[in-house]
Amino acid sequence: MQPAFVVLAISAVLVALPAQPQTKSPTREPNRMTLTVERAEQSVWRPVDPSLIFSVNDRIRFRFSTNFDGYLYVMNRSTSGRYELLFPREDTGERNRVEAGKEYVVPAIQGWFRVTGPAGHDVLYWVMSPLNLSGGAPVYRPLPPPPPPGAAPPAMTPRCDDKIFTARGDCVDSSAGPKQVTADEQLPQNLRGLPGVGSRELIFMQEHNQLVVSSPAPLMGPAVYEFQLSHR
Repeated sequence: MQPAFVVLAISAVLVALPAQPQTKSPTREPNRMTLTVERAEQSVWRPVDPSLIFSVNDRIRFRFSTNFDGYLYVMNRSTSGRYELLFPREDTGERNRVEAGKEYVVPAIQGWFRVTGPAGHDVLYWVMSPLNLSGGAPVYRPLPPPPPPGAAPPAMTPRCDDKIFTARGDCVDSSAGPKQVTADEQLPQNLRGLPGVGSRELIFMQEHNQLVVSSPAPLMGPAVYEFQLSHR
């Protein structure tokens, strides 16, 4: 059984990209996270629509930034039934501290994820926590290890949205992209074990190819949201 992502050409740490100096947001302001999906086109990385239907062997990576300090974790449930921690780990970078106003690449700046596996929707869980979940803060237990691979989740064959295709010239699946984790949704066992995790009000916006996830109230615990990646 093959995972939907193969990690290649990884450097050792989460790398901050050069950014203009910014003033950290006051705690009264909404917490804001931005996410951009990039696909390698020959030797050039280009931002793409987050609902784009990817092809097998596409190389992708993510740009991520916030207006608050915290710790980032990314986990994937693939169409092949495999569930794994994508970041942080030894081969994708172990330093997952995120500072406000800086932009990061996941995996590290010289790395990428390769799309593989049966057609359908991978579910990537993005966890942003104001405190370290790996034992650095006494009020939080270490992040539990991913559960063993299970049965593959139901996967609908990705379909192009004809209206979007006509307007943009892209094969886009309108059911893909970022999703709110609903209060009654069954999270994977790994994430259900997170202390302080719960349903939080998150607002999703798309500005061109950049996703914006905003929390109206300052985060007092881990925020979890889904990113459904469509591929065929």
